[in-house]
Amino acid sequence: NKGSWTAEEDRRLAKYIEIHGAKRWKTIAIKSGLNRCGKSCWLRWLNYLRPNIKRGNISDEEEDLIIRFHKLLGNRWSLIAGRLLGRTDNEIKNYWNSHLSKKIINHDVRTEQTSSSEQIVPHKAWETVQMEEEEVVKGSDEIENSEFSIDVDEFFD
Repeated sequence: NKGSWTAEEDRRLAKYIEIHGAKRWKTIAIKSGLNRCGKSCWLRWLNYLRPNIKRGNISDEEEDLIIRFHKLLGNRWSLIAGRLLGRTDNEIKNYWNSHLSKKIINHDVRTEQTSSSEQIVPHKAWETVQMEEEEVVKGSDEIENSEFSIDVDEFFD
């Protein structure tokens, strides 16, 4: 464990991947001159450096979708992230654990106390969930019912 990544390490990793591509992570770690393991380079790229990652705070609409997809899929962060373009599974998991899980518990307690059955739902977010819910469930069933394996040593070599 080397600790936090520096801006220089980020630059070197991004530059190497730009030239040689994002594959053979053990080789990337060595040839880029980073004193990091392949898995560390892969995770840094996956969660922070990829150009298609959405930056900034999670919007109210995204938050609503995370709550609804979590209710549908549970802690299957990569499936949820697949429905929120530009957000990583790690970012969604961390947001859930640091913000939303507490918010949901507090909301459920308040709802029970007031016994109100009405909830305010942003119209656009609700339509999105309704349209995609069947597709998400079908896709997650296919994942659960399929055999999938990766040779981790080969992946990081």
